[in-house]
Amino acid sequence: MLTESQIAAAADELYAAEINCQQIAALTLKYPDMTMEDAYAIQKVWVAKKLADGRSVKGYKIGLTSRAMQMAVNINEPDYGVLLDDMFFPDGEEIEAAKFLDPRIEVELAFVLKKRLEGENATIFDVLNATDYVIPSLELIAARCYRTDPVTGYTRKIHDTIADNAANGGLILGGRPIKPMDIDLRWAGALLYLNGKIEETGLGAGVLGHPANGICWVCKRFAPHGVALEPGQVILSGSFTRPVSVKAGDTIHADYGPLGGVSVKFI
Repeated sequence: MLTESQIAAAADELYAAEINCQQIAALTLKYPDMTMEDAYAIQKVWVAKKLADGRSVKGYKIGLTSRAMQMAVNINEPDYGVLLDDMFFPDGEEIEAAKFLDPRIEVELAFVLKKRLEGENATIFDVLNATDYVIPSLELIAARCYRTDPVTGYTRKIHDTIADNAANGGLILGGRPIKPMDIDLRWAGALLYLNGKIEETGLGAGVLGHPANGICWVCKRFAPHGVALEPGQVILSGSFTRPVSVKAGDTIHADYGPLGGVSVKFI
């Protein structure tokens, strides 16, 4: 276990990396014995620094929900990060790519809650009943620490990603909001276009069999800490495509068929 001072120092490094737009070495290089709980403790301190800056919590993101991604990083459970108010961008927005470190885009469904949701026994039906609407979304992920170290070739670990707020940078909501029981969300799909060419396709079922399962998982993860998901919060349920790298000049469009589309341009 890391000491409180080590946790604070690690959070400071990530905080400075974002402000300075300069990636740092993976924290597990310095702290090879870092545990999952250490990683979440670093994330918590990082979020606290953001809240002290005047930010506010608007929801959570759930990552590593697909089996393929879990196998790739050798874990058997998802991870989560915190969504802050300044992470939300309008559909069709122009975003300055240089403000994000190694930016990538993922295709997801966002659940907007109308009721409090909590407890280790939360089910898919509890999630659906607590949801006001589901809306297409793009997650902008960023890496405040190197995915692959340019000097040593060291590849960051899952603990590095968790400490780095699950690599969240922002999100774009768009398309047509729907009530969660209006369609079978397992079959909600998207075509992801990069500069007019299809780069990825996927279905909601890629997220643990059903997008609501990711939200069940985070409820169970929060239960021992007495944390609930609150009305009005936005919960990103997890990507059902691989992340696609973007740079200045790129345009992303995700076509969700009957649910509409979401677009963003990087400048």
